[in-house]
Amino acid sequence: EVRLVESGGGLVQAGGSLRLSCAASGFTFDDYAIGWFRQAPGKEREGVLCISSSGRSTYYADSVKGRFTIASDNAKNTRYLQMNSLKPEDTADYYCAARRRRILACSPHEYDYWGQGTQVTVSS
Repeated sequence: EVRLVESGGGLVQAGGSLRLSCAASGFTFDDYAIGWFRQAPGKEREGVLCISSSGRSTYYADSVKGRFTIASDNAKNTRYLQMNSLKPEDTADYYCAARRRRILACSPHEYDYWGQGTQVTVSS
């Protein structure tokens, strides 16, 4: 069974940092593209940072460029979203997702498996 579990969300002041984790089971990231998405209240889910299975292709939403990065721990089959210089507008539920293809994509409908989400709140 494919499963993704996010953790690491919480409340942080503007300018602070958080690291979200996405632990996978039932598959390995080698054959799957990965995406981090977020959904704020009343807004559509949007792609934040997506990466191909090889790691050679990456998409960053303009709003997070220079602030968010992705990291990997293959031994733990886990991907991380490092979020720095957080802003109140980053407040949202964050989701990791996996796509049964290796190439990069960053639209929610192109992803097959989703975690349960973790809430991030940035106070001003």
